[in-house]
Amino acid sequence: MENNIAKMIDHTILKANTTDQQIRQLCSEALEYGFASVCINPCFVPLAASLLRDTQVKVCTVVGFPLGSNASETKLFEADSAMRSGAAELDYVLNISDVINGRLHLVKQEMEQFVWLRIGGDSPVKIKVILETCFLSNEQIVQVCELAKKAGLDFVKTSTGFGPASAAVEHVRLMRCTVGPDLGVKASGGIRTYEDAVAMIDAGATRIGTSAGVEIISS
Repeated sequence: MENNIAKMIDHTILKANTTDQQIRQLCSEALEYGFASVCINPCFVPLAASLLRDTQVKVCTVVGFPLGSNASETKLFEADSAMRSGAAELDYVLNISDVINGRLHLVKQEMEQFVWLRIGGDSPVKIKVILETCFLSNEQIVQVCELAKKAGLDFVKTSTGFGPASAAVEHVRLMRCTVGPDLGVKASGGIRTYEDAVAMIDAGATRIGTSAGVEIISS
């Protein structure tokens, strides 16, 4: 089970005071344990891409992070820059205010723009949309997941890890029930133990975002 979980982990460091040496260590650990990706801030994408070139470990970065309130044009520019620098997966934060204020047409439009960006790129990338589920009702979670499925995104993701609450098993289960088997579900935020990871996977998560990947696999 540990090996299977390792392949589902996005080995993460997103702190503002991250050093180059920490990125080097993160990439080394990802290779050692066989994690799916390293998830890092955009400024470190070139370094991680150089360290992980010709390996199975992907470079994942965040876009519009952590609030999601940037203009769509800004997010798309950031995403395009990250892709050109070597990112293979993009975790972008939707505009949470648009969801809460009922502007779902703008949420849909932004999703479609990300899909078009992916299609127009030189290499395929995976797009994950971060909902920050702790701010949303169950109805809103369902609405966003349905939009993500229709738009053709690759994953729906629970949280940034910077919100007031961590990922919740019930939200992961609801997201999986909504998107069905075709989309990935990433649980992220507050997942620190092997038991936490298993609970999320049992609820339907296919990817785990955590800074405690080594501890989870080694426990």
